[in-house]
Amino acid sequence: MQIFLKGCVLIAIFSANIVKEMQAEIITIGDEILIGQILDTNSKWIAEALNKIGVSVYQITSVQDDRQHILKAIKEAQSNADIVIITGGLGPTKDDITKLTLAEYFQDTLVLNDEIVSHIEQMFTKINYPFTEVNRHQALVPSTCTALKNEFGTAPGMWFYKNNKVVVSLPGVPFEMIGLMVQSVLPKLQATYNLPFILHKTIITYGMGESMLAEKIEDWENNLPAFIKLAYLPSFGSVRLRLSAKGATYEMLDIGIISEMEKLAKLIPDIIVGFDENETIESVIGQLLTEKKQTLAVAESCTGGNIAKIITSVPGASNYFVGGIVAYSKIIKINELLVDEKLIAENTVVSAQVAEAMAKGIQQKYHTDYAIATTGNAGPTADDTDKTVGTVFIAIATPTTIFSEEFFFGKPREKVIGRASNKALELLRKEILKN
Repeated sequence: MQIFLKGCVLIAIFSANIVKEMQAEIITIGDEILIGQILDTNSKWIAEALNKIGVSVYQITSVQDDRQHILKAIKEAQSNADIVIITGGLGPTKDDITKLTLAEYFQDTLVLNDEIVSHIEQMFTKINYPFTEVNRHQALVPSTCTALKNEFGTAPGMWFYKNNKVVVSLPGVPFEMIGLMVQSVLPKLQATYNLPFILHKTIITYGMGESMLAEKIEDWENNLPAFIKLAYLPSFGSVRLRLSAKGATYEMLDIGIISEMEKLAKLIPDIIVGFDENETIESVIGQLLTEKKQTLAVAESCTGGNIAKIITSVPGASNYFVGGIVAYSKIIKINELLVDEKLIAENTVVSAQVAEAMAKGIQQKYHTDYAIATTGNAGPTADDTDKTVGTVFIAIATPTTIFSEEFFFGKPREKVIGRASNKALELLRKEILKN
Protein backbone atom coordinates (compact mmCIF):
# COMPACT_ATOMS: atom_id res chain seq x y z
CA MET A 1 0.00 0.00 0.00
CA GLN A 2 2.83 2.36 0.83
CA ILE A 3 4.39 1.97 -2.63
CA PHE A 4 1.00 2.47 -4.27
CA LEU A 5 0.48 5.70 -2.37
CA LYS A 6 3.95 6.88 -3.34
CA GLY A 7 3.07 6.13 -6.93
CA CYS A 8 -0.04 8.30 -6.63
CA VAL A 9 1.99 11.13 -5.14
CA LEU A 10 4.49 10.65 -7.94
CA ILE A 11 1.87 11.18 -10.62
CA ALA A 12 0.64 14.32 -8.90
CA ILE A 13 4.14 15.74 -8.64
CA PHE A 14 4.88 15.08 -12.29
CA SER A 15 1.76 16.86 -13.42
CA ALA A 16 2.76 19.89 -11.34
CA ASN A 17 6.48 19.96 -12.28
CA ILE A 18 6.63 19.44 -16.03
CA VAL A 19 10.11 20.06 -17.44
CA LYS A 20 10.40 20.69 -21.18
CA GLU A 21 11.99 17.74 -22.93
CA MET A 22 15.06 18.78 -24.92
CA GLN A 23 15.75 16.95 -28.16
CA ALA A 24 19.17 16.50 -29.71
CA GLU A 25 20.40 15.37 -33.10
CA ILE A 26 23.88 13.98 -33.71
CA ILE A 27 25.61 14.51 -37.06
CA THR A 28 28.82 12.64 -37.93
CA ILE A 29 30.82 13.92 -40.89
CA GLY A 30 33.19 11.77 -42.90
CA ASP A 31 33.30 9.64 -46.04
CA GLU A 32 35.22 7.02 -44.04
CA ILE A 33 32.06 6.30 -42.02
CA LEU A 34 29.81 6.01 -45.05
CA ILE A 35 32.09 3.58 -46.88
CA GLY A 36 32.38 1.41 -43.78
CA GLN A 37 36.07 2.10 -43.24
CA ILE A 38 35.55 3.05 -39.60
CA LEU A 39 32.79 2.37 -37.10
CA ASP A 40 30.85 5.35 -35.75
CA THR A 41 31.46 4.93 -32.02
CA ASN A 42 31.18 8.69 -31.41
CA SER A 43 27.41 8.74 -31.86
CA LYS A 44 26.95 5.90 -29.36
CA TRP A 45 29.06 7.68 -26.74
CA ILE A 46 27.39 11.06 -27.28
CA ALA A 47 23.88 9.57 -27.17
CA GLU A 48 24.59 7.83 -23.85
CA ALA A 49 26.18 10.97 -22.37
CA LEU A 50 23.27 13.20 -23.42
CA ASN A 51 20.74 10.74 -22.06
CA LYS A 52 22.44 10.78 -18.66
CA ILE A 53 21.88 14.54 -18.32
CA GLY A 54 18.26 14.40 -19.47
CA VAL A 55 18.55 15.12 -23.21
CA SER A 56 16.76 12.77 -25.62
CA VAL A 57 18.36 11.97 -28.97
CA TYR A 58 15.87 12.45 -31.79
CA GLN A 59 18.03 11.28 -34.67
CA ILE A 60 21.57 10.32 -35.69
CA THR A 61 22.81 11.22 -39.19
CA SER A 62 26.03 10.52 -41.06
CA VAL A 63 26.98 12.75 -44.00
CA GLN A 64 29.73 13.09 -46.58
CA ASP A 65 32.62 15.55 -46.47
CA ASP A 66 30.53 17.75 -48.72
CA ARG A 67 29.49 21.38 -48.14
CA GLN A 68 25.93 21.07 -49.49
CA HIS A 69 25.32 17.81 -47.66
CA ILE A 70 26.52 19.31 -44.36
CA LEU A 71 24.43 22.48 -44.80
CA LYS A 72 21.32 20.42 -45.53
CA ALA A 73 21.93 18.14 -42.52
CA ILE A 74 22.38 21.07 -40.10
CA LYS A 75 19.24 22.81 -41.38
CA GLU A 76 17.15 19.66 -41.02
CA ALA A 77 18.63 18.88 -37.61
CA GLN A 78 17.78 22.36 -36.28
CA SER A 79 14.19 21.92 -37.47
CA ASN A 80 14.00 18.64 -35.50
CA ALA A 81 15.95 19.38 -32.35
CA ASP A 82 17.01 21.97 -29.78
CA ILE A 83 20.62 20.74 -29.67
CA VAL A 84 22.79 19.65 -32.60
CA ILE A 85 26.09 17.90 -31.92
CA ILE A 86 28.44 17.59 -34.91
CA THR A 87 31.62 15.50 -34.97
CA GLY A 88 34.25 15.26 -37.68
CA GLY A 89 35.57 17.50 -40.42
CA LEU A 90 37.83 19.59 -38.16
CA GLY A 91 41.58 19.72 -38.68
CA PRO A 92 44.41 21.18 -40.76
CA THR A 93 43.71 19.32 -44.01
CA LYS A 94 41.65 20.48 -46.98
CA ASP A 95 38.90 17.91 -46.53
CA ASP A 96 38.14 19.30 -43.06
CA ILE A 97 35.42 21.69 -44.15
CA THR A 98 33.05 21.79 -41.18
CA LYS A 99 34.35 25.11 -39.85
CA LEU A 100 33.90 26.91 -43.19
CA THR A 101 30.47 25.40 -43.68
CA LEU A 102 29.32 26.45 -40.20
CA ALA A 103 30.51 30.01 -40.87
CA GLU A 104 28.45 29.98 -44.06
CA TYR A 105 25.41 28.51 -42.27
CA PHE A 106 25.46 31.19 -39.58
CA GLN A 107 26.34 33.93 -42.15
CA ASP A 108 29.54 34.57 -40.26
CA THR A 109 33.26 35.05 -40.93
CA LEU A 110 36.28 33.25 -39.54
CA VAL A 111 38.50 35.15 -37.09
CA LEU A 112 41.72 34.15 -35.38
CA ASN A 113 41.15 33.28 -31.73
CA ASP A 114 44.26 34.37 -29.82
CA GLU A 115 43.54 32.11 -26.86
CA ILE A 116 43.37 29.06 -29.11
CA VAL A 117 46.55 30.12 -30.94
CA SER A 118 48.38 30.34 -27.60
CA HIS A 119 47.01 26.97 -26.53
CA ILE A 120 48.17 25.24 -29.73
CA GLU A 121 51.61 26.85 -29.53
CA GLN A 122 52.04 25.63 -25.95
CA MET A 123 51.05 22.09 -26.95
CA PHE A 124 53.64 22.06 -29.76
CA THR A 125 56.34 23.51 -27.51
CA LYS A 126 55.79 20.73 -24.95
CA ILE A 127 56.39 18.03 -27.54
CA ASN A 128 59.19 19.98 -29.28
CA TYR A 129 57.29 20.10 -32.55
CA PRO A 130 57.44 22.99 -35.07
CA PHE A 131 54.43 25.34 -35.07
CA THR A 132 53.47 26.12 -38.69
CA GLU A 133 51.01 28.43 -40.40
CA VAL A 134 48.76 25.44 -41.09
CA ASN A 135 48.53 24.83 -37.35
CA ARG A 136 47.76 28.51 -36.75
CA HIS A 137 44.82 28.23 -39.14
CA GLN A 138 43.21 25.78 -36.74
CA ALA A 139 42.60 28.73 -34.40
CA LEU A 140 40.34 30.33 -37.04
CA VAL A 141 36.74 30.07 -35.80
CA PRO A 142 33.46 31.82 -36.66
CA SER A 143 33.26 35.13 -34.83
CA THR A 144 29.89 34.39 -33.19
CA CYS A 145 30.87 31.04 -31.70
CA THR A 146 32.36 30.26 -28.32
CA ALA A 147 35.63 28.44 -28.95
CA LEU A 148 36.09 25.36 -26.75
CA LYS A 149 39.69 24.64 -25.81
CA ASN A 150 40.73 21.12 -26.80
CA GLU A 151 43.10 19.77 -24.12
CA PHE A 152 43.78 16.63 -26.16
CA GLY A 153 44.35 18.04 -29.63
CA THR A 154 44.72 21.15 -31.78
CA ALA A 155 41.24 21.49 -33.29
CA PRO A 156 38.99 23.56 -30.96
CA GLY A 157 35.35 22.77 -30.42
CA MET A 158 32.77 25.41 -31.38
CA TRP A 159 29.60 26.34 -29.49
CA PHE A 160 26.85 28.33 -31.25
CA TYR A 161 23.80 29.56 -29.33
CA LYS A 162 20.95 31.30 -31.14
CA ASN A 163 17.20 31.48 -30.53
CA ASN A 164 17.52 29.15 -27.50
CA LYS A 165 19.06 26.49 -29.73
CA VAL A 166 22.59 25.09 -29.57
CA VAL A 167 24.89 23.81 -32.30
CA VAL A 168 28.19 22.27 -31.21
CA SER A 169 31.00 21.17 -33.51
CA LEU A 170 33.62 18.75 -32.19
CA PRO A 171 36.62 16.88 -33.64
CA GLY A 172 36.00 13.38 -34.90
CA VAL A 173 38.92 11.81 -33.01
CA PRO A 174 37.09 9.90 -30.23
CA PHE A 175 39.30 10.82 -27.25
CA GLU A 176 39.29 14.50 -28.29
CA MET A 177 35.51 14.48 -28.70
CA ILE A 178 35.02 12.81 -25.30
CA GLY A 179 37.36 15.26 -23.59
CA LEU A 180 35.49 18.27 -24.98
CA MET A 181 32.09 16.77 -24.17
CA VAL A 182 33.05 16.04 -20.55
CA GLN A 183 34.94 19.25 -19.85
CA SER A 184 32.86 21.77 -21.80
CA VAL A 185 29.75 20.66 -23.67
CA LEU A 186 27.83 18.68 -21.04
CA PRO A 187 28.35 21.28 -18.27
CA LYS A 188 27.33 24.12 -20.64
CA LEU A 189 24.17 22.25 -21.69
CA GLN A 190 23.22 21.73 -18.05
CA ALA A 191 23.82 25.41 -17.34
CA THR A 192 21.86 26.53 -20.42
CA TYR A 193 18.72 24.43 -20.08
CA ASN A 194 16.45 23.27 -17.26
CA LEU A 195 16.81 19.58 -18.02
CA PRO A 196 14.62 16.74 -16.74
CA PHE A 197 15.98 13.62 -15.10
CA ILE A 198 16.09 10.40 -17.13
CA LEU A 199 16.40 7.12 -15.26
CA HIS A 200 16.88 3.64 -16.76
CA LYS A 201 16.60 0.27 -15.04
CA THR A 202 17.17 -3.05 -16.78
CA ILE A 203 15.70 -6.45 -15.95
CA ILE A 204 17.62 -9.41 -17.42
CA THR A 205 15.49 -12.43 -18.36
CA TYR A 206 16.54 -15.84 -19.70
CA GLY A 207 14.72 -18.79 -21.19
CA MET A 208 11.62 -17.15 -22.71
CA GLY A 209 11.30 -15.64 -26.19
CA GLU A 210 10.32 -12.02 -26.76
CA SER A 211 6.81 -12.71 -28.09
CA MET A 212 5.91 -15.14 -25.31
CA LEU A 213 7.33 -12.78 -22.69
CA ALA A 214 5.39 -9.84 -24.13
CA GLU A 215 2.16 -11.84 -23.93
CA LYS A 216 2.85 -12.87 -20.33
CA ILE A 217 3.42 -9.29 -19.10
CA GLU A 218 0.95 -7.54 -21.42
CA ASP A 219 -1.44 -6.35 -18.68
CA TRP A 220 1.44 -5.04 -16.57
CA GLU A 221 2.89 -3.20 -19.57
CA ASN A 222 -0.46 -1.65 -20.50
CA ASN A 223 -0.83 -0.27 -16.99
CA LEU A 224 2.60 1.38 -16.71
CA PRO A 225 2.44 5.04 -15.62
CA ALA A 226 2.68 7.52 -18.50
CA PHE A 227 6.17 8.67 -17.47
CA ILE A 228 7.62 5.12 -17.67
CA LYS A 229 8.35 3.47 -21.02
CA LEU A 230 9.28 -0.18 -21.67
CA ALA A 231 11.69 -1.45 -24.32
CA TYR A 232 12.40 -5.09 -25.27
CA LEU A 233 16.06 -5.80 -26.07
CA PRO A 234 16.35 -9.43 -27.24
CA SER A 235 19.56 -11.39 -27.84
CA PHE A 236 20.50 -15.09 -27.97
CA GLY A 237 18.47 -16.78 -25.23
CA SER A 238 17.91 -13.55 -23.33
CA VAL A 239 15.57 -10.58 -23.31
CA ARG A 240 16.48 -7.39 -21.46
CA LEU A 241 13.53 -5.31 -20.35
CA ARG A 242 14.55 -1.66 -20.05
CA LEU A 243 12.34 0.67 -18.05
CA SER A 244 12.92 4.36 -18.78
CA ALA A 245 11.41 7.14 -16.68
CA LYS A 246 11.61 10.86 -17.34
CA GLY A 247 10.58 13.74 -15.08
CA ALA A 248 11.45 16.61 -12.78
CA THR A 249 12.90 14.80 -9.75
CA TYR A 250 15.18 11.78 -9.49
CA GLU A 251 13.64 10.56 -6.23
CA MET A 252 10.15 10.24 -7.69
CA LEU A 253 11.42 8.47 -10.80
CA ASP A 254 13.28 5.99 -8.62
CA ILE A 255 10.19 5.26 -6.52
CA GLY A 256 8.05 4.75 -9.63
CA ILE A 257 10.45 2.39 -11.38
CA ILE A 258 11.15 0.31 -8.27
CA SER A 259 7.41 -0.10 -7.74
CA GLU A 260 6.94 -1.40 -11.30
CA MET A 261 9.96 -3.71 -11.05
CA GLU A 262 8.52 -5.29 -7.91
CA LYS A 263 5.24 -5.96 -9.74
CA LEU A 264 7.12 -7.48 -12.68
CA ALA A 265 9.22 -9.72 -10.43
CA LYS A 266 6.02 -11.35 -9.14
CA LEU A 267 4.85 -12.11 -12.69
CA ILE A 268 8.03 -13.77 -14.03
CA PRO A 269 10.16 -14.76 -11.03
CA ASP A 270 11.48 -17.94 -12.64
CA ILE A 271 13.13 -16.27 -15.65
CA ILE A 272 14.60 -13.12 -14.09
CA VAL A 273 18.39 -13.35 -13.81
CA GLY A 274 19.20 -9.87 -12.57
CA PHE A 275 18.25 -6.23 -12.43
CA ASP A 276 21.22 -4.43 -13.90
CA GLU A 277 22.71 -3.85 -17.34
CA ASN A 278 25.94 -5.52 -16.23
CA GLU A 279 24.30 -8.39 -14.30
CA THR A 280 24.58 -11.01 -17.02
CA ILE A 281 23.81 -14.69 -16.62
CA GLU A 282 27.54 -15.49 -16.60
CA SER A 283 28.16 -13.01 -13.77
CA VAL A 284 25.20 -14.41 -11.81
CA ILE A 285 26.55 -17.96 -12.24
CA GLY A 286 29.91 -16.72 -11.00
CA GLN A 287 28.33 -15.15 -7.92
CA LEU A 288 26.41 -18.34 -7.12
CA LEU A 289 29.45 -20.59 -7.51
CA THR A 290 31.60 -18.23 -5.47
CA GLU A 291 29.05 -18.09 -2.65
CA LYS A 292 28.77 -21.88 -2.59
CA LYS A 293 32.54 -22.36 -3.03
CA GLN A 294 31.91 -24.64 -6.00
CA THR A 295 33.70 -25.14 -9.31
CA LEU A 296 32.91 -25.55 -12.99
CA ALA A 297 34.51 -27.07 -16.10
CA VAL A 298 33.34 -27.30 -19.72
CA ALA A 299 33.73 -29.80 -22.57
CA GLU A 300 32.72 -28.20 -25.85
CA SER A 301 32.35 -29.61 -29.31
CA CYS A 302 29.94 -27.61 -31.52
CA THR A 303 30.29 -24.42 -29.44
CA GLY A 304 34.05 -24.43 -30.01
CA GLY A 305 35.12 -22.78 -26.76
CA ASN A 306 32.47 -20.06 -26.82
CA ILE A 307 31.03 -21.06 -23.43
CA ALA A 308 34.48 -20.87 -21.83
CA LYS A 309 34.99 -17.48 -23.46
CA ILE A 310 31.72 -16.16 -22.00
CA ILE A 311 32.46 -17.52 -18.53
CA THR A 312 35.98 -16.11 -18.43
CA SER A 313 34.78 -12.66 -19.56
CA VAL A 314 33.74 -12.12 -15.92
CA PRO A 315 36.51 -10.70 -13.69
CA GLY A 316 37.44 -13.19 -10.99
CA ALA A 317 36.25 -16.23 -12.97
CA SER A 318 39.41 -18.07 -11.90
CA ASN A 319 37.84 -18.44 -8.45
CA TYR A 320 35.34 -20.99 -9.77
CA PHE A 321 36.16 -21.85 -13.39
CA VAL A 322 38.79 -24.58 -13.54
CA GLY A 323 39.09 -24.89 -17.31
CA GLY A 324 37.78 -26.73 -20.33
CA ILE A 325 38.50 -28.81 -23.39
CA VAL A 326 37.36 -28.11 -26.94
CA ALA A 327 36.80 -31.74 -27.92
CA TYR A 328 36.03 -31.06 -31.56
CA SER A 329 37.18 -34.35 -32.98
CA LYS A 330 36.09 -37.86 -32.04
CA ILE A 331 39.66 -38.74 -31.03
CA ILE A 332 39.81 -35.97 -28.42
CA LYS A 333 36.45 -37.05 -27.00
CA ILE A 334 37.80 -40.57 -26.60
CA ASN A 335 41.35 -39.80 -25.44
CA GLU A 336 40.82 -36.72 -23.28
CA LEU A 337 37.25 -37.17 -21.99
CA LEU A 338 37.27 -40.99 -21.92
CA VAL A 339 34.09 -41.26 -23.98
CA ASP A 340 33.61 -44.93 -24.90
CA GLU A 341 34.26 -45.50 -28.60
CA LYS A 342 31.40 -48.03 -28.71
CA LEU A 343 29.05 -45.36 -27.35
CA ILE A 344 29.95 -43.10 -30.26
CA ALA A 345 29.61 -45.91 -32.79
CA GLU A 346 26.15 -46.81 -31.50
CA ASN A 347 24.77 -43.28 -31.10
CA THR A 348 27.04 -40.96 -33.22
CA VAL A 349 28.91 -38.04 -31.66
CA VAL A 350 25.76 -35.89 -31.80
CA SER A 351 23.70 -37.64 -29.17
CA ALA A 352 22.49 -37.40 -25.59
CA GLN A 353 24.65 -40.34 -24.59
CA VAL A 354 27.87 -38.73 -25.86
CA ALA A 355 26.99 -35.31 -24.40
CA GLU A 356 26.49 -36.87 -20.97
CA ALA A 357 29.69 -38.89 -21.25
CA MET A 358 31.58 -35.71 -22.15
CA ALA A 359 30.14 -33.88 -19.12
CA LYS A 360 31.04 -36.76 -16.84
CA GLY A 361 34.52 -36.99 -18.36
CA ILE A 362 35.41 -33.33 -17.85
CA GLN A 363 33.87 -33.27 -14.36
CA GLN A 364 36.00 -36.23 -13.28
CA LYS A 365 39.14 -35.06 -15.09
CA TYR A 366 39.13 -31.64 -13.39
CA HIS A 367 37.39 -32.71 -10.16
CA THR A 368 34.68 -30.03 -10.35
CA ASP A 369 31.23 -29.73 -8.83
CA TYR A 370 29.56 -28.83 -12.13
CA ALA A 371 30.30 -29.43 -15.80
CA ILE A 372 28.78 -28.40 -19.12
CA ALA A 373 29.12 -30.39 -22.35
CA THR A 374 27.89 -29.58 -25.84
CA THR A 375 27.82 -31.63 -29.02
CA GLY A 376 25.85 -30.92 -32.17
CA ASN A 377 25.71 -29.89 -35.80
CA ALA A 378 26.36 -26.16 -36.07
CA GLY A 379 26.47 -26.39 -39.87
CA PRO A 380 26.63 -25.67 -42.67
CA THR A 381 26.84 -29.46 -43.26
CA ALA A 382 25.71 -32.37 -41.07
CA ASP A 383 29.08 -34.18 -41.40
CA ASP A 384 28.82 -37.95 -40.80
CA THR A 385 25.88 -37.91 -38.38
CA ASP A 386 22.19 -38.40 -39.01
CA LYS A 387 21.18 -35.25 -37.11
CA THR A 388 19.82 -32.13 -38.82
CA VAL A 389 21.97 -29.01 -38.91
CA GLY A 390 21.04 -26.94 -35.86
CA THR A 391 20.60 -29.93 -33.57
CA VAL A 392 22.51 -29.62 -30.32
CA PHE A 393 22.70 -31.79 -27.19
CA ILE A 394 23.62 -30.03 -23.96
CA ALA A 395 24.59 -32.01 -20.88
CA ILE A 396 24.95 -30.74 -17.31
CA ALA A 397 26.81 -32.64 -14.63
CA THR A 398 25.98 -31.65 -11.06
CA PRO A 399 27.33 -32.96 -7.73
CA THR A 400 24.57 -35.60 -7.73
CA THR A 401 23.47 -36.31 -11.31
CA ILE A 402 24.07 -35.93 -15.04
CA PHE A 403 21.35 -35.11 -17.58
CA SER A 404 21.05 -33.81 -21.12
CA GLU A 405 18.52 -32.06 -23.34
CA GLU A 406 18.14 -31.92 -27.11
CA PHE A 407 17.58 -28.59 -28.88
CA PHE A 408 17.08 -27.36 -32.43
CA PHE A 409 18.58 -23.92 -33.03
CA GLY A 410 18.16 -23.64 -36.81
CA LYS A 411 20.67 -21.77 -38.98
CA PRO A 412 23.15 -20.15 -39.57
CA ARG A 413 26.21 -21.46 -37.76
CA GLU A 414 26.75 -18.32 -35.63
CA LYS A 415 23.16 -18.49 -34.40
CA VAL A 416 23.52 -22.15 -33.39
CA ILE A 417 26.71 -21.47 -31.44
CA GLY A 418 25.32 -18.41 -29.72
CA ARG A 419 21.98 -19.94 -28.76
CA ALA A 420 23.56 -23.21 -27.60
CA SER A 421 26.04 -21.34 -25.40
CA ASN A 422 23.34 -19.26 -23.75
CA LYS A 423 21.00 -22.23 -23.29
CA ALA A 424 23.81 -24.16 -21.59
CA LEU A 425 24.35 -21.32 -19.12
CA GLU A 426 20.60 -21.10 -18.50
CA LEU A 427 20.43 -24.84 -17.68
CA LEU A 428 23.46 -24.57 -15.41
CA ARG A 429 22.02 -21.63 -13.47
CA LYS A 430 18.80 -23.55 -12.79
CA GLU A 431 20.74 -26.54 -11.47
CA ILE A 432 22.91 -24.41 -9.20
CA LEU A 433 19.81 -22.76 -7.74
CA LYS A 434 18.22 -26.19 -7.17
CA ASN A 435 21.21 -27.38 -5.21
